[in-house]
Amino acid sequence: MPGLRRDRLLTLLLLGALFSADFYFHLWPRVQRQLRSAGRPPGCPCSLRASPPAGAPAAASSDPGTAALNFSQARGQAEPAERAGRAGRAGRAGGGSKLQALFAHPLYRVPEEPPLLGPEDELLASPEALRYYRRKVARWNRRHRMYREQLNLTSLDPPLQLRPEASWVQFHLGINRHGLYSQSSPVVSKLLHDMRHFPTISADYTQDEKALLGACDCTQIVKPSGVHLKLVLRFSDFGKAMFKPMRQQRDEETPPDFFYFIDFQRHNAEIAAFHLDRILDFRRVPPTVGRLVNVTKEILEVTKNEILQSVFFVSPANNVCFFAKCPYMCKTEYAVCGNPHLLEGSLSAYLPSLNLAPRLSVPNPWIRSYSLAGKEEWEINPRYCDTVKQIYPYNSSNRLLNVIDMAIFDFLIGNMDRHHYEMFTKFGDEGFLIHLDNARGFGRHSHDEISILSPLSQCCMIKKKTFLHLQLLAQADYRLSDVMRESLLEDQLSPVLTEPHLLALDRRLQIILQTVEGCIESHGEHRVIADGPSRQPASALGQANLTS
Repeated sequence: MPGLRRDRLLTLLLLGALFSADFYFHLWPRVQRQLRSAGRPPGCPCSLRASPPAGAPAAASSDPGTAALNFSQARGQAEPAERAGRAGRAGRAGGGSKLQALFAHPLYRVPEEPPLLGPEDELLASPEALRYYRRKVARWNRRHRMYREQLNLTSLDPPLQLRPEASWVQFHLGINRHGLYSQSSPVVSKLLHDMRHFPTISADYTQDEKALLGACDCTQIVKPSGVHLKLVLRFSDFGKAMFKPMRQQRDEETPPDFFYFIDFQRHNAEIAAFHLDRILDFRRVPPTVGRLVNVTKEILEVTKNEILQSVFFVSPANNVCFFAKCPYMCKTEYAVCGNPHLLEGSLSAYLPSLNLAPRLSVPNPWIRSYSLAGKEEWEINPRYCDTVKQIYPYNSSNRLLNVIDMAIFDFLIGNMDRHHYEMFTKFGDEGFLIHLDNARGFGRHSHDEISILSPLSQCCMIKKKTFLHLQLLAQADYRLSDVMRESLLEDQLSPVLTEPHLLALDRRLQIILQTVEGCIESHGEHRVIADGPSRQPASALGQANLTS
């Protein structure tokens, strides 16, 4: 009998422990959320905290001097005057806009080659894409309804409807063989406006972040630093964007002792990279815009991810913060914080789903060594390009020229972290490279990393179109820093770049042109300037074959 009583007691204790754990980890958080929702007036996510006086800035409710890692501090009273001065300088050439004059230049009006002939040159078939997106919207409505029923929440909001005229849909349908959008497309401006103003309806980790949850196997994804965070925000029109929060002040430079793979990811670098890509007429960076996001209302209150909900906290300075749920990142010093709720960030439009438009991820031939010691072959072999030219697909298509375009772009922004590039499989070897993930650019304006230009200096090849655009941007009437300054004024978070970063663009542009001139002097213009959309100079291919 005593043994039987002990068994019953142990069983009761075990059941009690299981119930307590279930209540603590599952039931109690839901009760807390419902209590918060019931006690908060509609449209007031901050009612549980002291609100600043009407008309006072958001930062007035806390002392910025005591807010550790509060990355959204006010930028001072002198900026409106500085911004106006920059706008005046940008448009003083003859009283007009240098940016508008640049886009009106004949170089930006030349028809793309080869011409678009039919549906095979478009990335998506419109009827198929619209059917796919309608199924996605219907699935989202079902899941949203089930989620609210599970929490006993009522909603008067009607189900979402897919609008074919939505800017993100038109952006997807407009992608073709030549780029992500056309220079004259009005869709991009509308997409930037919508991402800046539309309310969010859901927030979640990206697929990369989800793959790292728990075990955080960093061999899956090149992310050894563990000090950045990305989220997927969905808007009321069902469009989707990647959100990268602010982690570094504008005037901060990356310390010289930092390795490129442990550098911060900067939201303003993503914004500036999109504008530079458009000015260079590459059109290979997805549209990106800056936005002040209310992390409480637009992330915490709309996410269904319980892990994401669990990493929000209030800092000692009464700022709402959150961090990534990962063993090497589960620390408040890696958090990003609002001020007290508003947080700067970049929003990059998502590309079409891989189910609709598969993409190929290819290692960069000039990939760097992601270790504290050691070098790749291209870093020690000045004739490395001769080897690359013998390898498919770099020996027969314009892929190598596209890689050199990418290196020029990365050199201008100072990005050393281009380990892979992506392409749409539909367009084959002649397709353009997509310039994704540019957040590690614009880290050091005082240093020009010449090794980023190795594809250009080792191969001594460049597209004629790219070379002409670079020469144009070196002229005083179209100076690169001026048109970039003017273009970035359109963004809500302006000034996106500090003046030293803008001036560094002009300096780096001169280095690129000097490199090309040195190649022409050594090999002749006919070998260096590739006059054709999809072939390398025949002499360069012949030289590669002789080398083999």
